[in-house]
Amino acid sequence: MGGAAGEEERRVKAAALSLEDIAFVRGLVIFEDAHVLALNKPAGLSSQGGRIAAHTLDDLLAAFAKSSGNRPRLIHRLDRDTSGVILTARTQPGAAFLGKAMMARRIRKTYLAIVAPGAPDPRGGVIETPLRRELIGREAYMRVAGAADPEAQAATTRYRTLAANAEAALVELSPRTGRMHQLRVHLASIGRPIAGDARYGGALVLAGASVPRLMLHAAALVFPHPAGGGETRVEAPTPDDMATVLQRLTLA
Repeated sequence: MGGAAGEEERRVKAAALSLEDIAFVRGLVIFEDAHVLALNKPAGLSSQGGRIAAHTLDDLLAAFAKSSGNRPRLIHRLDRDTSGVILTARTQPGAAFLGKAMMARRIRKTYLAIVAPGAPDPRGGVIETPLRRELIGREAYMRVAGAADPEAQAATTRYRTLAANAEAALVELSPRTGRMHQLRVHLASIGRPIAGDARYGGALVLAGASVPRLMLHAAALVFPHPAGGGETRVEAPTPDDMATVLQRLTLA
């Protein structure tokens, strides 16, 4: 079933969360107050939408619904295979405030990525390569675009190498823009795709073992608080699967 009816059916199904679902999503909370709720999304959980018949993070937010039925609203998304901080607003005014802050680039994100082979050259800098969206069948990709391409989207990523050896590197990333797959394509464009990223040419084996998934983690997020009082910083610890790869590479 498609269209509005299909979406309504999905919402009805999503509302029927099990006790396990509720306990799971409540265990993801890393910051909360009356205005915002930040969670540490695990890899493998879609933020929203998707074609698989499974709960998304957006569905699971029903666990925090008020008696009125209002529940937290996602302010941004992370790719399904990316882990880390994701921000929601508990109120409509909070969502509007944070949405405007996102558009004004007042919300700053920091990611960690394992790239290969070795450190980028130079080890730090800014990537300003424009990108364009491309559909191949039902799958969406981002590609490097020429500045004169009418479909080119400006994209800016600051990066710096935190640790490296001949095989791989741990890189900190600070995107200035929020294009789909931006970090993945930008790093691939400088010859250092993210490990585990089969779509954009990332290494699937490192230190003699398979890479378990896309090695990209949203480590921190700084946002202006809807209630005022300056900025709030939320951090998500490096997940076990990524920490294991770093230890195997002796980059931890």
